[in-house]
Amino acid sequence: MATCSFSRGCFVFKPSAKKKKKTTFDLERYFTHGCEAADSSETRFKLCLDLWDKIKTETEALQDELHRNILDSLLEFTRKCSPVRHHGDWASQMRASEIPTAALILGVNVPDHDMTFQSLLELLRCSVTPHVASLQAKECGALKHLMKRVLERLMDTVVEDDEEEEEEMQQSGAQLHKSVHCSLSALCDWYSSKTKKSSCSTGKKRSSSAVDEQQPPVVIIFKDLEAFNPKVLQDFILICSRYVRRLPLTFIFGIATSPSTIQHMLPHSVSSLLCVELFQSLSCTQHLTTVIDKLILTHNFPFKLNGKVMQLLVSTFLYHDFSVRNFIKGLQLALLEHFYSQPLSSLCCKKKEAQLNVQQLSPGDLERIRQLPSFKRFLKEQEEQEQDNLLTDDTHLKDVCRKLLKGLHKYHKDYYPILHCLHILTSSLPRYPLGKQIRELHLICLEKNVWESEDYQSAMKLLKMLAKDELISLLQRCAEVLQSIKSKKMRNALVQLEELLAKFKQLNAAEMAPSVEENLTSPVKNLQKKTDLFQLQKTLLEMNKSRRSKRMSPFEVLRNEAVEFVDSLVKNHLSPPESKPLYEVCYYTSSATVRRHLNATPRTSIQAALSSPYSYIQNDSLKTEDGTVSSAAPDICIAYKLHLECSRLINLYDWLEAYSTVVSAAEGNDPDSDGFGKVDEVKHARFIRAVSELEFLGFIKATKKKTDHVARLTWGGC
Repeated sequence: MATCSFSRGCFVFKPSAKKKKKTTFDLERYFTHGCEAADSSETRFKLCLDLWDKIKTETEALQDELHRNILDSLLEFTRKCSPVRHHGDWASQMRASEIPTAALILGVNVPDHDMTFQSLLELLRCSVTPHVASLQAKECGALKHLMKRVLERLMDTVVEDDEEEEEEMQQSGAQLHKSVHCSLSALCDWYSSKTKKSSCSTGKKRSSSAVDEQQPPVVIIFKDLEAFNPKVLQDFILICSRYVRRLPLTFIFGIATSPSTIQHMLPHSVSSLLCVELFQSLSCTQHLTTVIDKLILTHNFPFKLNGKVMQLLVSTFLYHDFSVRNFIKGLQLALLEHFYSQPLSSLCCKKKEAQLNVQQLSPGDLERIRQLPSFKRFLKEQEEQEQDNLLTDDTHLKDVCRKLLKGLHKYHKDYYPILHCLHILTSSLPRYPLGKQIRELHLICLEKNVWESEDYQSAMKLLKMLAKDELISLLQRCAEVLQSIKSKKMRNALVQLEELLAKFKQLNAAEMAPSVEENLTSPVKNLQKKTDLFQLQKTLLEMNKSRRSKRMSPFEVLRNEAVEFVDSLVKNHLSPPESKPLYEVCYYTSSATVRRHLNATPRTSIQAALSSPYSYIQNDSLKTEDGTVSSAAPDICIAYKLHLECSRLINLYDWLEAYSTVVSAAEGNDPDSDGFGKVDEVKHARFIRAVSELEFLGFIKATKKKTDHVARLTWGGC
């Protein structure tokens, strides 16, 4: 039996134009439903929502700040393109015959491009021109579709494509503008009428700058240039070049790879019609570094990630999509999971608020604190009487928790400045023993005591070999970092660092390079012209001994003192967070949950759903033992389970017979009756639909090797 007509058929049902009722969800009720410790769920939801909004606000401000230069350059480019057309010299006339084009190199982080283009679109409409059209390749498969999208978004009206679409729009009942013909001549007429209206309203006397303002450019943005059909793009540019004197067109190409893409997609006869200017955006790695510095490496943001979760998000960024937007989504996912699954996350807030929330802890929350691994380690370090008080007295436990949370906030306040100082000192060393980026150093500090690693020891040795000017410059940068911190320990560290810098400045040239050789009697001069082997050996031993006893210069002594000072700061303030009591309150540790959500495995999920539909549908009638399938399962689940029992080629008729038997059992028919397991039209149609769905999912395919057979494509089900 053939199933081609069912598997390859496509039936489109367009929705009506009537407005659908919008369903609103109560976010708080959705959050609190099913989460642990429902008594503190309201507090946790508010804290989660505040931090979520803070992430959103910070990232939007950061996005605007990082792309300010490139967006300002693009705005200036679009402003200066229009006045060039009105000049009368020969060079300007030749330039006016070309279409001004901005090639915006954005990088391969395609998911982040939407935010950039959205900001650019808003700025263009606010300050340059209201006539802006933004296009994507997926909606411009053919030239007529491209022309239609351009006219619709510029003119804000219905554009005639063919008679069928016009009839459908009339039947929809929506209030639409009068339709126009799909051509650039219609766009030129519309633009002329717009500019005439604006010129008449301003009066007869106008300056040249006013004329330019009343003829704003028409900007067309191609978001993903590489994805456009080259033939469609070529034809569109050729058509636009015919109207460039009537219509002040400006193109903006969004390029993810390299500027040579324009030459690869467009022949010289077409590319010569464009006046291209390159614009390079900030690299995605620099963007990520800034985001991590603002949201993660700061004590102002109480929510933290442990080493494994942080490594997962960074690895996903570096080896998957280079998307800062997806990195932020991963951070938000970890934030949501932390407040949803951790009952003690009500203490993950600012210090004063956390002190107040400790008083609101229930007896169940206090018992959870006693079960925390970090608190158990803290408990073992206490005396027996103190241990008994912490385990039995809830009031005393609350007092201790307030002190521990205060210490945790102080730890974060001192940790990040010292981390930045260590990164400043080691990021310029040869071969980057502690990493080139600060995120690499942060990951090392999260996992273990950084001062116990061999890389740290080699970094300290290299610091003891730095020149005076280079060392002073690095220490001054460290002092600038510590100046902005109001912690008592950091102020003391800043005072000691400034004293070291003052000592470096007091060193003069004579103190830096004293002549030790003049004060010492060289054993070489005492050698006789004729000497025996014993005398030579004795002299060499004396020379070696004198070298070992050579005095260090004042600069070397001071340099070693500075390195030892930095080493003491690292050992005092860069211990891993897991060594601190109650660190689980602020740190999210479940990397498996984040990996399951971010790094999806579609085939595994589909096979799990088809093998065990109960895990998704949550219907008690679908509960079965391992390896079996319920007769009440959906048709595709039954067909999938039966196909697992077949070999490489599956006989469709035998498959249908087995399917009909299982379905008859689900209907409650008597197994001894004559009609049990027989195929009727309804079962036949259901089976064909299930087979078509399996073919669509890629489990089977049609084959010509045997009649009425299909080939199995997957092996080893869940």
